[in-house]
Amino acid sequence: MSVETAEEPGWEVDPDDEWGVAVIATVGRQLRLRREAVGMRVPEFAAAVGYGEDLVYKIEAGKRIPRQEYLDKADEVLGAGGLVSASWEDVKKVRYPKKVRELGKLEGQAIEIGVYECNSVHGLLQTADHARTLFEAAQPPYSQDDVERMVAARLARQSVFDRDPAPSIHFVLEEAVVRRKVGGTMVWRQQLEHLLEVGRLRSVTLQIMPTDSDAHPGLDGKIELLKFPDGTAVGRSDGAFNGRPITDPKQLRILELRYGTIRAQALRPRESLAFTEHLLGET
Repeated sequence: MSVETAEEPGWEVDPDDEWGVAVIATVGRQLRLRREAVGMRVPEFAAAVGYGEDLVYKIEAGKRIPRQEYLDKADEVLGAGGLVSASWEDVKKVRYPKKVRELGKLEGQAIEIGVYECNSVHGLLQTADHARTLFEAAQPPYSQDDVERMVAARLARQSVFDRDPAPSIHFVLEEAVVRRKVGGTMVWRQQLEHLLEVGRLRSVTLQIMPTDSDAHPGLDGKIELLKFPDGTAVGRSDGAFNGRPITDPKQLRILELRYGTIRAQALRPRESLAFTEHLLGET
């Protein structure tokens, strides 16, 4: 087995994520105790599960987040009767970066989500290859391990579309965003096809802001608005309130006014889908 393959099933633990550190440390300690209880040394256990010794040491020390397939294999080798595999229920809650988990939690609770995006396709709309290309373009560069972790985290957030009942989700994307061939022609085509697929969902409204439109309130940057069942809301805008999340009703009304104006100036949903289909046909 190559080093790359041996290192695949885990991610580094964020030391600033206290809850995540505690969970992974506990799981790692339980794995070590079970291994020692059956009299297996690390080299023997690593060979049995099919992963590198270094990875085993890191997971048992709580420095690396195991993936489900690692836990399942460990459960089989250790004869744990499903108890090790069951620890995945705790691990999966902390497998993604803290900030992404917090955002995903808010999106998972919202009954209405409004987004204006002017720089890139919004994360909830990205394909895996599109997201990977964006992360790989970062400077300074991320490790490939971090790239894959962030791609997985971004895709996990998209479970919001599968909720029942689904939240009402509104997207406004600048024309330049959907025209940019991120990742090359094939990845771009797949992204456009995905936009059309999501844009046709009954719970989703997708609008395109033409490049030749007049000035609008979103030119300062992206806007996000999330509303919750209890009547509360949270919003953020690059061009207002120093870009920080806001919950004050007066400030939220300002963002709602700006977002409403943007939606009014963008192409209507049916026109936006037709525009995207036209772009796809040009490739």
